[in-house]
Amino acid sequence: MTLLLHGFWRSLATFRVRAALNLKGLAYDETAVDLDRGEQFGARYHRINAQHVLPALEHDGLLLTQSLPIVEYIDETWPDPPLLPADARGRARVRALAQIPTADVHPLIVPRVRNFLEAEFGIAQPGRLKWIRHWFDRGSEAIEIRLGESGPAGRYAHGDRVSIADLALVSHVIGARLFQADLALAPRLEALADRCLALDAFARAHPLAQPGAPAAAGAHRG
Repeated sequence: MTLLLHGFWRSLATFRVRAALNLKGLAYDETAVDLDRGEQFGARYHRINAQHVLPALEHDGLLLTQSLPIVEYIDETWPDPPLLPADARGRARVRALAQIPTADVHPLIVPRVRNFLEAEFGIAQPGRLKWIRHWFDRGSEAIEIRLGESGPAGRYAHGDRVSIADLALVSHVIGARLFQADLALAPRLEALADRCLALDAFARAHPLAQPGAPAAAGAHRG
């Protein structure tokens, strides 16, 4: 079995997949696609993912893209420990929680969006940072409400077992912290992220723990 992850230290989507692989106890190699140097647009990575986004995962000749489908593939291929509840209602809740950061927030703050705001509308760095924080804050508020709604009590987003929701919610908190968004809006969410990040699988996957990451959290760019 060979697992090759194409990622970059500061990619929040890559973090989700790293953490899932770690939770499953899987050995994998990661190759860096330097977003700052535009390597995602080069011929080599174009052949891997013509959408030019991260991450991508290769498994014994199979190529997978998009972080949540990759995580679900990992969970179905290596089912222990499970990352989705056994019941349909629980799976729906976990997936809905995961979609808030991955579908509603993250796509609005990635580099290609920020670059477009600058190139097409002349929005300078302070305005782009305001944009980023706005969407992180709105996502944090929505997640905080959802976490307070009916679901099994426990240490994590859905009971006492880590799920796909936790992978997505922790990635949101990491991004919000690095961009200095207002996590005071979501104390339940922030506490949840801290519990997850105390786990080795999450800590080793953290963007700032990766090769090439800067020592200062404020150096994060997307």
